[in-house]
Amino acid sequence: MSIQLSKISTLPPDDRKKKSTRKKAAKLQVRIGELARILAAEAKKSLLIVLQGMDASGKDGATRKVFSGVNPSICNVHSFKKPTDEEFGHDFLWRVHKVAPRAGTIQIFNRSHYEDVLIQRVHNWIDMDTVHKRFEHINNFERLLQDRGTVVLKFYLHVSKEAQLERLNERKTMAHKFWKHNPNDFKEREHWDSYMEAYEDCFKHCGPDIPWNIIPSDENFNKEYLIAEKVVEALEAMDLKWPDLKE
Repeated sequence: MSIQLSKISTLPPDDRKKKSTRKKAAKLQVRIGELARILAAEAKKSLLIVLQGMDASGKDGATRKVFSGVNPSICNVHSFKKPTDEEFGHDFLWRVHKVAPRAGTIQIFNRSHYEDVLIQRVHNWIDMDTVHKRFEHINNFERLLQDRGTVVLKFYLHVSKEAQLERLNERKTMAHKFWKHNPNDFKEREHWDSYMEAYEDCFKHCGPDIPWNIIPSDENFNKEYLIAEKVVEALEAMDLKWPDLKE
């Protein structure tokens, strides 16, 4: 089934209250920390979190809040920027594979290998034949990770165009957000419809074996709760066990 972002609300349900939802999210964050310790001790499996979304959709904030209870030695974050000259000299997955999670850890991708079928497509740096070939390579890459014992969770942070503009403007007016301001974010915003089309193609062609979770993200409390809930579900489904005592 195709996902049409225009038909999915960016807001939480009317009956979801901020205070009670934050309490639930806090409990889930503690549970993530507990399960992460067992994951590290067992050292057989790993978890890859893929966070995608438009600029100002809240990827940094989600990472900070959802994984606040996890020992930093267990959890790593990698943000994908413009490829370096060295990275451009290799296949597009080279820089991704080398930061895939090792057994016993959680790896968070703030943006990811999907950038190579998003921004490059939107700006016509690659043709559609290349896009579809990359979809196939991405699917094979994610299956390879699964075969190695890595659970892959993919999140699209679904923010409205109006909420994005408000957040981008805050980066120009609020001192503690100045460091996030990038004039190019406003230029990328002009390609909104093209990005929505590109994302919908990712959902269609890079699933359903590893499905995308569409997270309404106009309200941070809702976004953080939904992501935490999915992470707990994934970790609990791994059936993690504390190792036996070694004599």
